Amino acid sequence: MAHATIYVGFTVPQLLRSASRIFPAHSASVVLRRSAFCYCTVNGTIKSKRKMDHLERTANNFRQEVISQAKVCGITNESETVKRLRLSIANKDFTFKAGQWVDFFIPGVSVVGGFSICSSPGLLEREGILELAVKYAVHPPAHWIHTKCTLDSEVALRVGADLHGYQEGKGNGYKMGTVKLYYSAKNTSELLFKKNILGLMNAFPGKIACRFHVTQQSSQICKELQPHITEGRISEKDLEKHASKDTLWYICGPPPMIESISKLLSNIGVPRNCVFFEKWW
Repeated sequence: MAHATIYVGFTVPQLLRSASRIFPAHSASVVLRRSAFCYCTVNGTIKSKRKMDHLERTANNFRQEVISQAKVCGITNESETVKRLRLSIANKDFTFKAGQWVDFFIPGVSVVGGFSICSSPGLLEREGILELAVKYAVHPPAHWIHTKCTLDSEVALRVGADLHGYQEGKGNGYKMGTVKLYYSAKNTSELLFKKNILGLMNAFPGKIACRFHVTQQSSQICKELQPHITEGRISEKDLEKHASKDTLWYICGPPPMIESISKLLSNIGVPRNCVFFEKWW
């Protein structure tokens, strides 16, 4: 059975990782299934005001045993607040699947980071390279990446949230559903990977659609983006048109945004077991 899937968030690595046939250097093939989201946290389960660190928050998640040394071989400013980190992986046994994160160990930094992978398994297989997109924060691992990380910096990585119980299941009658992405940022310069997303929309008309929301846009919006831009926050009205019993909702962004969107979905009657998200800090 095909499900509609709605992504709502400030970051979009999950969608981008699903497109390697179109952009092999940055993503993996589109497979959207309900079981693929089971590693995420279900809406409404995190209420504590105390901030947990990454290892504490994800203590019950599966992790691979392999911890690999890695060297920074590329640093790119994707926007004013986000750096793309390109890492050369030393261990040939290091593998991951689309949708996973890495535990990020930094020499001299006691706090362990947790970052979603924004490149494809194919790039790792071909070139031994893994990429992360990290937004600036005062959280020590992210702060280190933005202020102290340089080419040839050495770190260590371990894959978490392995979907090891998930079987691809050829011939099971699965048909790809539709994906609607609501992507919100301060302005268009903070809409990371927007060209990739537009490429996906063109490649899969009627299957993948996106609405970009900007909340503090001051400059003129380019013609290519104009048809897909809405000024203002994602609203209850935006979401309710897609609510149905077959729709799954995946939210990615800062905890206050996740809580706000979760409340909107509750208001329009979306069942809690159809809403999934990640909360880091």
